[in-house]
This record gives sequence, C-alpha cells and structure tokens, in this order.
Amino acid sequence: MIRHSLIALSLAAVAPLAAAKTVTMCVFDVIGANGDMYNMIKDYALEMKAHGVDFELQPYTDEGVAVGDFNSGQCDAVAATDIRTRPFNRFTGTISAVGALPTYGDLKTTLATLAQPKAAPLMEVNGYEVLGIVPAGAGYLFVNDRSIDTAGELAGKRMATLDYQKDAIHMVNHVKATVVPSDITNFAGKFNNGSVDTAYAPAFAYEALELYKGIGNKGGIVDYPLAQLTIQIIARDGVLDDGTAQKSREVAWGMYGQAMNLIERQEAAIPEDKWIRIPQEDIQGYQEMFRKNRLQLRDGTDGAGEVYHPKMLGLLSKIRCASNPGASECTAANRE
Repeated sequence: MIRHSLIALSLAAVAPLAAAKTVTMCVFDVIGANGDMYNMIKDYALEMKAHGVDFELQPYTDEGVAVGDFNSGQCDAVAATDIRTRPFNRFTGTISAVGALPTYGDLKTTLATLAQPKAAPLMEVNGYEVLGIVPAGAGYLFVNDRSIDTAGELAGKRMATLDYQKDAIHMVNHVKATVVPSDITNFAGKFNNGSVDTAYAPAFAYEALELYKGIGNKGGIVDYPLAQLTIQIIARDGVLDDGTAQKSREVAWGMYGQAMNLIERQEAAIPEDKWIRIPQEDIQGYQEMFRKNRLQLRDGTDGAGEVYHPKMLGLLSKIRCASNPGASECTAANRE
C-alpha cells in the first residue's frame, strides 16, 4: 500500500501541470472514515491522482444514504457493495450471485477478466459506468446454534435478510426460513440480541459488528461462501473519459492483493472453534441447490425475479469449470 502510494505521489509530482479533474465520491464503509474499506478507497484515490483525477471522498456508514445522495447528484460517483449497486449494472452486480464463486481463486480470475480493456463495453449501462471492483470478502452464514449447518435445518429459522436483496429473499424462501427484513445498519443488532437465528456477512463483521455476541457459546460460522461480495465504484457516464475510466478499473484491480491480505487476516482472526466445517457431500448438495436458484433468478421462474445477468452467470460457470472440471454442472444440459 505504502509503496503504491509513494509511486503515485512521485508520478503526480512529475506529471504535467494540467489541472486535475475533481470528482466527488460518496464512499460507504460501515465503520465510516476509520474503516478498512474507506481507507482502501483513499489509496485508490491517491493512485488516481497520477492519472489526472482528484477524488474528493465523503464517508457514509449507511450505503442506502450514500447511493441516495449519488442518485440525487450530491456526488459524481459512489463506492458501495455490489448488492446496492446492482441496479446500475446488472452484469457486474451478478458477481455476488449465490454460490457462483466458491473460491477466492475463482474470484481473482473473474476480476482480472473484467479489468481487461475488452470488457470495457460491459461496464457502461444506462448512463452509468463501473470504475472499479474491489473484493470485500466472502459472505458466510452466522448461526446462533451450531446444529443449523444444513439447508434443511434452516426451515422455520428467522434470518436477517437485506430487504432490497431480491436473490437473498428468494433463497431464504426456498429453504423455508423466515425473512426478517433488515438493512446493513441493523442486521447485526438483530442477530446479537437474538431477534433472528441467522445472518450472513463477511468475516470482518465478526469483530467490527460484534457478531461473536450473537454466536455466543452455541453458535458458529458455516465455512462455505454463500457469495463473493465486492465494493464497486459507479459513476455517471462521462464523469471520466473512456481512457481514464479504463485506467481506473486497472488501478482498482491492482488493489486486489491488498484487499485479499486484509480479508484473509480477518478470516484468520476468527477462532478456529467458531467455524463450522461441513462435509464434502453437504457441499455438493449446497452447490446444486445454489445452481438451481441461480437459474431461477436468471430466468425469473419459480417466483423469482430476473435478478442475475445471463452473460455474467455464463462467465462465472466457465471459470468454475476451469478450476473444477469434474463438477456435475459442467456437463449439465442446462449449464449456465
């Protein structure tokens, strides 16, 4: 991080004295300006100075407010989770499709692919452009009772579910759990005070949002990624010219290692006895259940909306099958 920042400052120092373009950005971090994600966006902004862009960052602890202010024109760009930014670009918003990226290796391949210039046309949709994608960590199921370690045992359980996340609501209904509408500012409190039995979040929430309180002595974290969450930087089309927008995506991709170091430290900091390891046969069952749900959320069948972008699901399927060619889905007639 420090090395990158020094390089950026050096490049900025020798750059022509042309005025940098000023771009305001609403930045979500549940911790605010002291949070890890906010600081990562600060590093991104510093790198972008070398490309002639001066980002003015505004921290938000509620991403709904951040996106709302972006929509109302109070900032030129917004950095928030892909769950919130999905309406701006359904293609990149499908990266977090349920169970679609079971490993960080698959995520790395995906983000490397999307940072290439040939992917640029897919970054611009309906007047908005994706300027960068940074990992935020896999989403895991937190439970207040370790016996809740299979989909069947979720039936009847109360699950804190983001009320704007249609795919999660469909999944919760599929396993016959009870949706407890929540948002990113209150789901942790509901889990910690026992209002719900389960919640899903990246590992950072264990300490930052004190989810260890909700886990208590009986609960744990199911060690299988429900989804790969990302922070996506979205701007109105034309805020940056095409060349600078591509540089921006490459700068964000260059931060992958920094982001993953942070995520892996957060996951390693969780005590081993809090993880619930599930057997391989259960993992195969989860994968097939997730795949059926993705197809429903692609096609809008079985009560699901058309949430996922077919092209992204196809890309993610190819990446999964490249890393795990023996998976049954790779020869399925209805492969994504």
